[in-house]
Amino acid sequence: MSARQPLDNPMWAALTGPQQSFALGAGAVRRYPREIAPFVAVERAGVEARATLDALVAPGESVYVVAIAPAWPGDWQVVATGTILQMTCVQPPRQATAPGDWRALDDADLPEMLALTALVYPEFFRERTRELGRYLGIHRPGVLAAMAGERLAVEGHVEISAVCTHPDHTGRGHAAQLMTALVHDIAARGKTPFLHVSDHNQRAIDLYARLGFVERRRLPLWKVRRALSGAAVASG
Repeated sequence: MSARQPLDNPMWAALTGPQQSFALGAGAVRRYPREIAPFVAVERAGVEARATLDALVAPGESVYVVAIAPAWPGDWQVVATGTILQMTCVQPPRQATAPGDWRALDDADLPEMLALTALVYPEFFRERTRELGRYLGIHRPGVLAAMAGERLAVEGHVEISAVCTHPDHTGRGHAAQLMTALVHDIAARGKTPFLHVSDHNQRAIDLYARLGFVERRRLPLWKVRRALSGAAVASG
């Protein structure tokens, strides 16, 4: 991977760059603690990393790898494969003149954040994910109606992630409001906003395009599971 193109291997660039304090692993393999995110990253394609992978991933645990994959150990199962779009914001949307009704989310909001993401964004948002960046939310009586926040930090870039709207509160512009606030905040720090989205999620892709995001490239995605054998590992 060229150092000039950190987004080509975004998880690796984050875990060996701005977010290295969260990284577990050594050599050509890194991962986030499972309480933060289910991602494993490798430095280069096809790397042989059986010992490190077995030390980082518990028997029976599933993890995700984006863009570049190692040589999978023979007893690991590739559960699913897919493609995600990586989009960057080249033209931030106009910021609303009136203040939005969102607010920054904190530790007290975590139960609601976990409940919302479990409903519409399962697997990827976890107990400590909010440690990676700033999260914003819109509340309605008795419920967190929408949220969005920052996840990966890569040289010169910050990822917007966990863009979620409760099914009872869709179609009201909540996601656009939250993303606009995040985009302008990230840009004010001199960084470029980016995001990842399933290539099947056309509704989300269209929203992001309206907010100034353009496709940068398509990245392969693997979901893999370690076999239910071997010694237990520390959670980190």
